[in-house]
Amino acid sequence: MIKAATTLGILALSSALLPAAHAQPGGAAWPARPLKMVVPYPPGGNTDAIARFVAQPMSKALGQPVLVENRPGANGVIAVDAVAHAPADGYTLLLAPVTQLAIVPRLMKTNYDPATDFAPISIVATNPFVLTVGAAFPAKTLAEFVEYARSRKGALQYASSGEGSLPHLTGVQLFSRAGVELTHVPYKGNAQIMADVLGGHVPAYFANLSEVLPHANKGTLRFLAQTGETRAPQLPDVPTIAEQGYPGFRSLTWNGLLAPTGTPQAVVDRLAGLVAAATHDPEIAGRMQAAGLIPVGDTPSQFAETLRADLKSWAKTVKLFGARLAD
Repeated sequence: MIKAATTLGILALSSALLPAAHAQPGGAAWPARPLKMVVPYPPGGNTDAIARFVAQPMSKALGQPVLVENRPGANGVIAVDAVAHAPADGYTLLLAPVTQLAIVPRLMKTNYDPATDFAPISIVATNPFVLTVGAAFPAKTLAEFVEYARSRKGALQYASSGEGSLPHLTGVQLFSRAGVELTHVPYKGNAQIMADVLGGHVPAYFANLSEVLPHANKGTLRFLAQTGETRAPQLPDVPTIAEQGYPGFRSLTWNGLLAPTGTPQAVVDRLAGLVAAATHDPEIAGRMQAAGLIPVGDTPSQFAETLRADLKSWAKTVKLFGARLAD
């Protein structure tokens, strides 16, 4: 579903770098003042890093600062709601992952509708998950893992950062398709999960790609499968779940740039071109890949298609684990 920029996106690279101004209602040129990129997490995480990867080159191309504003709280709802109800003038943007747009509104009441309140601009980067077990775990392939789980009839555990988190729902998706039951163990933080997997205290975890890269080739962990549509370039020898008997399986987190609905299309297209230019810059793309990210920089229409598909697929998965859909 998520693809690299098409010919249209690539052609936008050159035009995005031109110092063009776009008319706003009332005749003012855009941008005439700094832009704000709101992030629903505190500084230091993947989403914050992705925002800063693109904010600097965007600032340079636009001739105006693009300021990253961290607004954590209420599982990201505060930040997303603020942008949804901001003026649609191209000066307030949202850089957020799939969680706040396709999952959180299914788990709790929100004052925003991800399908109608936002104009998708571009997915900046993606992260697949990696089904990770300790080095001493007996299964060496996904098929062996499933058979091991089946023989234990619900006794095998897998960890996640909490009920309704993307790693939790990824497990729900896979184990439902495989016809096996595992016990979900929610944690309060990813660092403790990795420590417990390494120590053999919890058997399995759908880890973010960025979490497992430091352990690659060390023999301390075993990677059984990754959840993207294709293999991440950082782990080319680890097959996808889809390759291992579950065709079409896909679960990954993306971080996308959005604006409030009603933002002028010329502004949306210009911003999408800037994201494409940044993610195709060799230096920035290399830094992203080193951080466990896969640069994307797709078009507004491609992002909109991905968002529509994920709204449907994650709604089904939320129902699978028994959570009540938000009214």
